[in-house]
Amino acid sequence: MVCSKSFGYALRGVLYVALMSDQKPRVQVEEIAEKLSVPKHYLGKIMKQVVKEGILSSTKGPYGGFSLNEKTLSSPLLSILRITDGFEQFNTCVLRLRKCNSSRPCPLHDQIEANRKAWMQIFSKTSIGDLLNKDEVSFLEGLATI
Repeated sequence: MVCSKSFGYALRGVLYVALMSDQKPRVQVEEIAEKLSVPKHYLGKIMKQVVKEGILSSTKGPYGGFSLNEKTLSSPLLSILRITDGFEQFNTCVLRLRKCNSSRPCPLHDQIEANRKAWMQIFSKTSIGDLLNKDEVSFLEGLATI
């Protein structure tokens, strides 16, 4: 399974806001884009979707920006995956030959199916809060690496 750039940008953006929450109440998209080396306008669109889903909060205006809410740290990675990528990758034949299932499997179906279930479980059980690391400097450097 391969996640999209949108998923990576959304997750990295949320994690950056979480890391900065002790230092400032809100983080503007320009700062996030600069620190993470991602396109500002594309990140802005993705972050709006994250806010719409309730994973982050946002405030408009010159002192506005993105902030954590009561739902942020407990949100599973699956919620970000749903916003950015959807679940089609869990239902599409890995060989892209046709939509396959257990009654009409492709040659790799059985091997891939176990992995799909494992990925789904990982993304369901891992929360945004689970990813935060105490060593903020090296973690922030890791977020900025493409």
